[in-house]
Amino acid sequence: MGDHRGILSPLRLPIPPPRHTTTYDPCLHAGVPPAFRLPARSRFGEGRARRRESCLIRNYEYTFYLSLSTPPLYQQRSYVRCEKSIPTSAHGIGTRLRAEALQRAGPEPTMVQGRHGHDSQQGGERMRSDSMKKGLERAPHRSLFKALGLTDGEIARPMIGIANSANEVIPGHLHLHQLSDAVKAGVRMAGGTPLEFFTIGICDGIIMGHEGMKYSLSSRELIADSVESMAMAYPFDGLVLIPNCDKIIPGMMMAAARLNIPTLLVSGGPMLAGEFQGREIDLITVFESVGKVKVGEMTEKDLGEIEGCACPGAGSCAGMFTANSMNCVTEVLGLSLPYNGTIPAVFAERIRLGKKSGIQVMELIKKNLTPSKILTKDAFENAVTVDMAFGGSTNTALHLPAIAREAGIKVSLQTFNEISGKTPHLCNMSPGGPHHIQDLHRAGGIPALMKELSRAGLIHQDPLTVTGKSIGENLKGKKIFNPEVIRPIERPYHATGGLAVLFGNLAPEGAVVKQSAVDEAMLKHRGPARVFDSEDEAIKVILDRKIKKGEVLVIRYEGPKGGPGMREMLAPTSAMVGVGRDRDVALLTDGRFSGGTRGAAIGHISPEAAVGGAIAVVRNGDQIEIDIPGKRLNLLISNEELKERLSRWKAPKKELKGYLKRYARLVTSANTGATFED
Repeated sequence: MGDHRGILSPLRLPIPPPRHTTTYDPCLHAGVPPAFRLPARSRFGEGRARRRESCLIRNYEYTFYLSLSTPPLYQQRSYVRCEKSIPTSAHGIGTRLRAEALQRAGPEPTMVQGRHGHDSQQGGERMRSDSMKKGLERAPHRSLFKALGLTDGEIARPMIGIANSANEVIPGHLHLHQLSDAVKAGVRMAGGTPLEFFTIGICDGIIMGHEGMKYSLSSRELIADSVESMAMAYPFDGLVLIPNCDKIIPGMMMAAARLNIPTLLVSGGPMLAGEFQGREIDLITVFESVGKVKVGEMTEKDLGEIEGCACPGAGSCAGMFTANSMNCVTEVLGLSLPYNGTIPAVFAERIRLGKKSGIQVMELIKKNLTPSKILTKDAFENAVTVDMAFGGSTNTALHLPAIAREAGIKVSLQTFNEISGKTPHLCNMSPGGPHHIQDLHRAGGIPALMKELSRAGLIHQDPLTVTGKSIGENLKGKKIFNPEVIRPIERPYHATGGLAVLFGNLAPEGAVVKQSAVDEAMLKHRGPARVFDSEDEAIKVILDRKIKKGEVLVIRYEGPKGGPGMREMLAPTSAMVGVGRDRDVALLTDGRFSGGTRGAAIGHISPEAAVGGAIAVVRNGDQIEIDIPGKRLNLLISNEELKERLSRWKAPKKELKGYLKRYARLVTSANTGATFED
């Protein structure tokens, strides 16, 4: 607060008369950050003991009147009336401009900011973090904070938890330390104290096709629980979540909805597309190239070159796969700032977004803008609408219902069908099309896409966002810069949305397909079943080229309970593309598919085989009918035959241990988001 000489005795120095007189805000004059500045209103109660002290601050004389209902001097935050005296004549006759304020601590202890942590509040309200730092009995707690190197001023400020999923085993998370540094800088600029902690993170690409994939979806619940645990153990005033890939994003969003404290999410951003022989490629190119090598359409030398350039650096894989689908959805739901889903990971713009996010979380605290005010039913309908328009991953049909459930809102698979039926598919993104996330960003990003959908009345305008403004306000002035990447509503790639949910006797509770990535010839198909009781069995047959045109491959016991963990099956679908069978062979599973999957790949079949769903009793040679436009999936046997088979079915036993054993016991069906039982 400047020069504190004379704090215990009046000190009057003549100063030149001011050119004009203005209303004085002592908090502003003392350099208190805006987030800490409080209304000019006295909380000085009647009947309390008072103490008057004068001091010189920046060549002005102040008289402070302190309440002595708590330890009087050098307390963390006192109830203060401050009078500023400005001499206006040579005789020193002062004109007093009165300003009453409640002042919070600056960087170090002063007259109105002491060392005991009493009465630290935000906006006149008790801070959530007070429960671990306020009062005489919290001296040991403050001692431990000081062991972290925090000053009294830092302890007094709002404490912001930074949930960072940085690690060295996911390319999309390799750079998150740098992004976290930017977020923390923003928090400090706005007057908060950032406190970083870490979560686990698993890369679906690296764990694809082996036992590790059983831990992908199941890690979502661990991440949600770990963020909840940290934010409840340490009662932060706000949270900034830093995910980037696959299940980490929805896991953190589930925690945000569950905790309901001011929270903002900023992701690591998408990877740039790679380049091979003059064309853009990505990770899916590598997966599909394996099959091409197997059938002699590509040399191992070319595969090696593709392997080295498909993923050029940090970021979530470059197409509209699961990670980028969910990162884009965070914008639509209102939990992140605009362009969070599309700014490439390696752009400086991403660092600036991190700083803005750190600053903005302080505004959320000031306004008490919590996820429950943002995650409304209309917000989730917007999210499904935009998901349909950009042709996102089928995994959004798992994650959006799971996040909504934490917010106390029901989003069913039928919701996806209803919205898909009236939403045009406007973006043809990889894997189904040629464009990557960097192209979408250059074309105007998610705001431009939402603006275009708004033209047809498909976007709710009223939901609030972490900007503090509504969706409608955020979209003002947004426009499309490339009408091929984001097509106008009158000229869509497809008349309906990117996903479809199928129902029938094989999937009474639903099954999900990315219809925008299905060849037109396979939208309706009927063929004989070829049954496998695991993904591993199917991959071997596909790569050995032992599948036949027209067959319907059925991979079962890979659901949430049966896997357990609902393994993602990019390897078999990419192998089918590689061996040239994606246009005449379908694949069904109670497991799930990657956002990078293309072809007639229908997943999430519910009920799953492990709980006695119809998929458990499909036999080799049974005819299966697929009608994606009609939203139907049927096993062509009589109802009597189906009942008879199910009556004789017995669940296979699996020896499980550790987390997967607990997961299999608690997890529910894919049609409910594969969440845990209540």
